[in-house]
Amino acid sequence: MDMTLIYTVIGFALAGYSVIANDSIQTLGTFIASKKKWFKWYTLAGSASAVMIIALAWGWYSYDGDISYGRLTRIPYQEIQWYHAVAPAILLLLTRIGIPVSTTFLVLSAFASTVVLEKMLMKSVVGYGLAAMVAYIAWIGVSKFINEKFDEVDDKWRGFWRNSVWISSGWLWWVWLSHDVANIAVYLPRQLDLTLLLIVMGYFTALLFYIFYIQGGPIQKVVLEKTGTRYARSATIINVIYAAVLFYFKELNDLPMSTTWVFVGLLCGRELAIASMNKEYKFGYVFPLIGKDFLKMIFGLSVSVGIVLGIHYIIIPNNWF
Repeated sequence: MDMTLIYTVIGFALAGYSVIANDSIQTLGTFIASKKKWFKWYTLAGSASAVMIIALAWGWYSYDGDISYGRLTRIPYQEIQWYHAVAPAILLLLTRIGIPVSTTFLVLSAFASTVVLEKMLMKSVVGYGLAAMVAYIAWIGVSKFINEKFDEVDDKWRGFWRNSVWISSGWLWWVWLSHDVANIAVYLPRQLDLTLLLIVMGYFTALLFYIFYIQGGPIQKVVLEKTGTRYARSATIINVIYAAVLFYFKELNDLPMSTTWVFVGLLCGRELAIASMNKEYKFGYVFPLIGKDFLKMIFGLSVSVGIVLGIHYIIIPNNWF
C-alpha cells in the first residue's frame, strides 16, 4: 500500500478525534453541561450530529466540494507525509490531559508556510482581544439586571431559556464547524466526492457520540469551572456572543484562526465582568483561573511554532527521512 495513503488515513483519523474531542467542547461544552440533567447523552449526541451533517453538506454544496468553507484557500493540498501526523498526535496527547490548546495552530502549522502561520496568529490574537472586550462589555450590562452566580430564573422563564440553549447551541455549532473543520479537511483533497463526504460524516458522527458518552472528557473542566455555565440562561448568553464573534471573523476573510483563543478570550472577559459587578466574587479567584488558561494557550502555540520551524528548516531542507 502507498505510504502516502497510510499517512493520510492516520493523520485524518487522529486529527478528526483530536479536533472533535478538544475544540468541540468550546461550542458543545455549555450545551452538555446545561442539558445532561434533562436528556440522555445519545439524544444530545443525535441533535449535534444532525446539525453537523447539515453543516458539512451545506459547505460541500456551496463551496464546490470543499467542506472547509474555503478556509484552506491559502494552504494548498500537499501529499501527506509522516510528520503531518505528528501534530494531531501531539494534540491527542494534550487533549487527554485536559489542555485547551489551539488545534488550528497545532494541526495547520504542519502544512502552512511561516507567512500564513504569522497571519493566522495575528488574526487569533485580535480574536482573543475582541472576544474578551465584547464579553466584558456584554456581561457588565447583563450583571446590571441579573446575577448569574446567585439569581434563580423565574418559573415562567425556565422554558424559554431551556429552548434557547438548543437554538443558540445549534447556531454556534454550525459557525464553529465552518471554521474548524479545516483542521481536519487539510488531510483530504480540497474537493470531495460524495462517497468520501459520507465517510467523513460517518466518522464525525461516531466521534460525536463518543464525546457525548464521556460527557466531554477532561477538557470539559475548562467549561465547568467557570461561573454558571451549567445553567441554561448563562449557556445561552455565552453561545450567542461566541457565535456572533466567530461569525464576524468568518465573514472577515478566509484565513484560518484559532477558535480556542476566541473562546478563552470570551470566558476571560466574562469572568472579569462578573467579578467587577459582584462583591461576593473575588478577583483573587478570577486571575489564577484565566491566567492558567492563557498559559495553556501559549504552551500550545509554542509547540505549534516548534512544529512549523522543524518542518520548514530541518526536515524538508535536509531531507532526513
